[in-house]
Amino acid sequence: MKKLSVITTLAFFAASAPALAHLDPGGHGSFADGFSHPLFGLDHVLAMVAVGLWAALLGGRAPWLVPAAFVGTMVIGFLTALAGAPLPFVEPAILASVVTIGLVAAVALDVPVPAAMAMVGFFALFHGHAHGGEMGAAGAGAYAAGFAVATALLHATGVAVGGTVARLAGMATGRMITRLAGAATALGGLWLAVAG
Repeated sequence: MKKLSVITTLAFFAASAPALAHLDPGGHGSFADGFSHPLFGLDHVLAMVAVGLWAALLGGRAPWLVPAAFVGTMVIGFLTALAGAPLPFVEPAILASVVTIGLVAAVALDVPVPAAMAMVGFFALFHGHAHGGEMGAAGAGAYAAGFAVATALLHATGVAVGGTVARLAGMATGRMITRLAGAATALGGLWLAVAG
C-alpha cells in the first residue's frame, strides 16, 4: 500500500503537463472527462496533493476536514461557473494556489483547522470555476462527480505520502521530508507561472 501511494503520485506527475488540464470543451460532460480533468494539468495535481500534504502536517481531523473543504467549495465554484457568474483571475489564482499551499506545507504553518479549511476553500473556488467553465453542454452531474473523485484521490495521495513518510522515517524526519515536498510544490508553481 505504501509503495502504491508513491507510485500513484509519481504516475500523476509523469502524466501531467504544465497547465494543460483544460481539454477540448466540446468533449467534456462525462464522469471520465471530469475525472481526467484534474489529472492532466500539473497545476491542479500539485495544488491538490499539496492540500493533502499540509493536512497531514496539521494532523488531528485536518486530513479529513481540509480536503473535504476543498472538494465542497470546488463544487460551489463549479456551480457558479455553470450559472454564468464570472470569477476574475481564475488561472492566476490556480497558480497562486500551487505556490501558496506548497509554501504553507513547506513551513508547516500551524493554524486552526477551520482557518486551513477557509484558506484551501478560497482557492478551491477558482479550481471549481475552471472546471465549470470548460465543461461541455451535457452531463454536469457526472462530470462534477468525476472531478470531485479525482480531486479527493489527489488529496488522499498527499495525506498518504505525508503519513507514510512520517511512519517510515520517524516523525521529525518525516515532517521535514513532507515539508520539502511542499517546498518542491511551491517551486513547481513558480516554474509554471514563468513557463506559462
